[in-house]
Amino acid sequence: MSGHTDVLASTGLAVLVLMVAAWLISLPRRDAGIVDIFWGIGFVVVSWVAWAVGDGEANRSDLLVTMVSIWGIRLSFHLWRRSRGREEDYRYRSMRRNSGEGFAIRSLLTVFLFQGLLIWIVSLPVQLAMTPSGPRVRALAVVGVVIWGIGLFFEAVGDSQLTRFRATDTDNKVMDWGLWRYTRHPNYFGDFCVWWGIWLVAADTPDARIGIVGPLLMSLLLLRFSGIPILERGLRRRHEGYDDYAARTSAFIPRPPKSPRAR
Repeated sequence: MSGHTDVLASTGLAVLVLMVAAWLISLPRRDAGIVDIFWGIGFVVVSWVAWAVGDGEANRSDLLVTMVSIWGIRLSFHLWRRSRGREEDYRYRSMRRNSGEGFAIRSLLTVFLFQGLLIWIVSLPVQLAMTPSGPRVRALAVVGVVIWGIGLFFEAVGDSQLTRFRATDTDNKVMDWGLWRYTRHPNYFGDFCVWWGIWLVAADTPDARIGIVGPLLMSLLLLRFSGIPILERGLRRRHEGYDDYAARTSAFIPRPPKSPRAR
């Protein structure tokens, strides 16, 4: 019978191998930005390894690995398609200039392995839920699937709408239609819902409830660190009219835009 230690050790090794492989691919390409493509795939790998090693309740394990796989494969495919033909992201170009010959090791430690660690921590509820044999899937899991579905809708539709917008002659305009009329970051709101939904499915098992650290970390990344704050600073610099858009549009939770009198 597999325990939590077996699952956690196996997934840790798997994500380590994956991120080192991604780093090795990035070196001849001179593009550390491919780490973004491996972000979603990393979660898929972790979930399938946990599924294979763990011996938990079959319906829950199957449900969790399916939820993570749909989300992760869609995200990685979207990021791969978006990055085709583009130069390395400006964040990594700046790091490359500042690091000189030490960039390779720095990128391994601070980009690839660091993101691998984040993948492992965020996916803790999935890993911890793959071992217990009971209880069976209950109403809490149904709520989790609904929230996950809402999140997947916002993330996928938001990404699709933004892709279409960028493909047109925008003249530096601000994206403010579709889901983007109700929240400035529908894809981030979707990510938030996806991982809280996954946690609710996992939380049917008492051990997996401590995996709440996973969605909490994802929420902090989106709301306070690498998500909205960094992105918004760049958008305000590059896009004329973004301040007006921000004044009328919710930063995160979708809601109707404010009228001019309400601002």
